[in-house]
Amino acid sequence: MTELLGLVLLSFALTSICMVPFIDFLYYLKRKFQIYSSEIKKSETPIHDKLMKSDIKIPSGGGVLIIIVLILLAGGYGLFNPQKDLITLNILLFTLASFGVLGLIDDIKLIMTKRSGKFLGLGKKIMLFVQFLLAFVIATALYYMAGINNIYISGFGNFVIDFWYIPLAAFIIVSFANAYNISDGLDGLSAGLLLICLFAFLALTSRSLDLTLASFIGIWIGALFAFLYFNIWPARIFLGDAGSFAFGATLAVVGLLTGKILALAIIGGMFVIIVASSLLQILSKKFLKRKILPVSPIHMYFKYVGWEEPKIVTRFWLAQGLFAIFGLWIALLSR
Repeated sequence: MTELLGLVLLSFALTSICMVPFIDFLYYLKRKFQIYSSEIKKSETPIHDKLMKSDIKIPSGGGVLIIIVLILLAGGYGLFNPQKDLITLNILLFTLASFGVLGLIDDIKLIMTKRSGKFLGLGKKIMLFVQFLLAFVIATALYYMAGINNIYISGFGNFVIDFWYIPLAAFIIVSFANAYNISDGLDGLSAGLLLICLFAFLALTSRSLDLTLASFIGIWIGALFAFLYFNIWPARIFLGDAGSFAFGATLAVVGLLTGKILALAIIGGMFVIIVASSLLQILSKKFLKRKILPVSPIHMYFKYVGWEEPKIVTRFWLAQGLFAIFGLWIALLSR
């Protein structure tokens, strides 16, 4: 436990030292390339964009720094600790890095919004295809290298599903990657929700004596504390797609490595609700030819009806805390 707390503090200190120069660097890039963003393509979500208008001048990309800190500290700790499970660590780091690079393309797009009449970044279909490709690679590693081929559901028991574990795990990884990305819309919302989830998984992994996973989560928590100081309202920096895709996918892998798929869905309950609200909006427009809500996801709806941003965020944090406690209780019942 002493070693774990030391990793949290080390991660927090390193991220804190680097955060201000990194924010200044992102502002420099935004000023340098804003000449290319004078012409903006007509939006498909005008209400959403109007609600986000005040955030245009704030740079995205804070997740890149956290990813770098996580890779350096978790990777370095793994090299010098003979008790580490290198298979688990490598799967986590690959997930973090691969989805981070994928999201970085869109972060670059936000810095240099438009060039020669074309937006940078990947299209939605290509992005989803690459996400599933990466997710299948990760799920295959979980199946063949980590030896996971089962799911446990409290009250129903253990189910060995063999090869079908791969598509199920891939679907969960892509779902959480996009759910986290959608939740990254208000100051401090997604990072705060993630921090609460990680505390629940830290308790779960510490109880099961999974030191590799616990140390990785501890380093992640320390970095998020430092980032959240600059991300809460009024934010000075946003996470960006590199962080949101990487963190959502990695959170899913953390849950899959614990073998508690049901607990993962409950602990990440607010992410599930947020992505469900967006999915319902898409389906209603497609099949009912009308919107269920004036704007989605659900946190943007509350902002639309007049709730103040800090009020929305803190109440979502409280709800997430209850989900985390309930999910942890469900996970411990299955022991």
